[in-house]
Amino acid sequence: MTEIVLISGKGGTGKTSIAAAFSYLAGQDIVLADCDVDAADLHLLMQPDFNIAQNFYSGHIAEVNADICNQCGRCVEVCRFGAITVMNGQYGVEHLNCEGCGYCSRICPTNAIMMKNQNVGKWFISNTRLGSSMVHACLGIGAENSGKLVAQVKKEAKRIAGELHRDFVLVDGSPGIGCPVISSLSGSDFVVLITEPTVSGLHDLKRVFEMVKKFHIRAACIINKFDLNLKITSEIEDFLKQENIIHLVNIAFDDSFTKAMIKGQTVVEFSQRNFQQILTESWEKIKKITKTGGKKE
Repeated sequence: MTEIVLISGKGGTGKTSIAAAFSYLAGQDIVLADCDVDAADLHLLMQPDFNIAQNFYSGHIAEVNADICNQCGRCVEVCRFGAITVMNGQYGVEHLNCEGCGYCSRICPTNAIMMKNQNVGKWFISNTRLGSSMVHACLGIGAENSGKLVAQVKKEAKRIAGELHRDFVLVDGSPGIGCPVISSLSGSDFVVLITEPTVSGLHDLKRVFEMVKKFHIRAACIINKFDLNLKITSEIEDFLKQENIIHLVNIAFDDSFTKAMIKGQTVVEFSQRNFQQILTESWEKIKKITKTGGKKE
């Protein structure tokens, strides 16, 4: 089993559209993992059935037992996040403000404040409209520990791939360089970087690749919308050569990406004439590279 992760230094590069296209081309050889848990959208194209749903607990949150609270106000004094509320003499907790530090619970003289495991979201195991399996998740509003939720999604995707004897786990990572990206890269075999020829696109490509290097994972790159700025495209290509990153393909700007999303289709379904060959060749090249241990031939 080979784990391939698609990431981008910034949003809007077409990463999820390309991940969905690879999923379409791979058929049932893969298990999909949507690890962009803060703003998941791969499900819009894959139309999963949410067959299995599980709550995800991580961290703690304070809860006041009004029956034994003596309204002394010490919790209000020590809470640095303004999470303790008082309404009509009753003390409570504003969950969006609570950081789960537990200080209020420690100083409560009547032990009226308990720290409970916090439900920060849900994760799902689904069958997609393409017949493949998909593991995905949704982090709650204002919730933390997205990195741990990503780890749970990847763990389940690998388990299912092993049970079903699938060749690949295809991970749609989140943009940026934060905890969910670090968690997405952990244990992966190959990384595909999706970028665009803008100042921020090049800057963030360099940032995210610095992270990839720390994991010692071989990387390839797709330059999407390359014709928007040929000067920066050339600079990106120079960077790829300098860092020994495999340059998979340049994709021209095409509004088929947007139109396909509106239709709820992958771009290779919507516009086969323009993208079938380009992305098929890219996917076949990725498979060939990963089967040879990620080494150039």
